[in-house]
Amino acid sequence: MPHTEQADRPDRLTAEDHVVEGVRVVTLRGEIDHDVQDKLSKALLGEEGPVPTRIVADLSGVTFMDSSGLNVFVAASQQARDADGWVRIAGAQPSVLRVLQMTGVDSVIPCRPTTEQALTA
Repeated sequence: MPHTEQADRPDRLTAEDHVVEGVRVVTLRGEIDHDVQDKLSKALLGEEGPVPTRIVADLSGVTFMDSSGLNVFVAASQQARDADGWVRIAGAQPSVLRVLQMTGVDSVIPCRPTTEQALTA
């Protein structure tokens, strides 16, 4: 059963996660900014227990992301790498993908068009 988390304000950010062949897939919807960075971090890394070693973040439902979100993704990627794992981004909309590319985050965290491609990359 997927875990669902909703931000304090409706439609700000929702996160659902499930596991596919040992990979944590986090599907995000809404906007990622300073107000939801803690929620994003918890969605990616979990609230308790060890840091997931392999994470795919499906951003197909994310309409906006600022530097706060970028920082969370870079930190999550570093934590996963420290545990011999990885983070990949899937399905980023053009405006979000542009931010990832302009800041060079896409050179640190692989970005794929679909979740399926991110799982098999």
